[in-house]
Amino acid sequence: MVGPMSGEPNQNDEPPDPAAVVAGEPADGAVIPVEVEPPAAASDLEAKLATLEKEKKDNWDRYLRAAADLENLRKRQRREVDEAKLDAKGRVLKEMLPVVDNLERAIEHAIATAGSNAIVEGVQLVLRQFLTAFERLEVSPVEAAGQPFDPNLHEAISQQDSDAPPGTVVQVLQRGYRSGDRLLRPALVVVAKAKSPPAE
Repeated sequence: MVGPMSGEPNQNDEPPDPAAVVAGEPADGAVIPVEVEPPAAASDLEAKLATLEKEKKDNWDRYLRAAADLENLRKRQRREVDEAKLDAKGRVLKEMLPVVDNLERAIEHAIATAGSNAIVEGVQLVLRQFLTAFERLEVSPVEAAGQPFDPNLHEAISQQDSDAPPGTVVQVLQRGYRSGDRLLRPALVVVAKAKSPPAE
């Protein structure tokens, strides 16, 4: 029997040598199945993009709200601290006002009875020191005498007949004081009223 010539295909239907098959390559043209994911639809991509955009916007809005809340908290805390300082200052000053009142009364009484002397001058010096300290603390007296009655600044004790226009402060019984824009104590005043017509 004559063997096949060189270069001629093998006429025998014998399977190829497994050792001759290169690893990873199909034998005799066999096809290896490969799973390929189909490309996502454009509508799905748009939906995902819209979802991400919404999440980004929501996160930004939450950040802005949190920043605004924090700033409001800081402002409220500063305001509360300032209010507490003013309240403490006001309480101390209110305790000092009667001292000034008594010094003024003592000076008036001493001058009216004995005239000016070294003791009166010493008390006047103490009073001036108090008033100077008040000025440094932005405490000022409330103007009342001759002014129109202001219920925000004055407290009327009584009314009396006067040639002054009705509603004018004609007498100050106790001086009022303010600290900055805050009223520490209203002035106690007597207010003018129209004179009664003479009896016929």
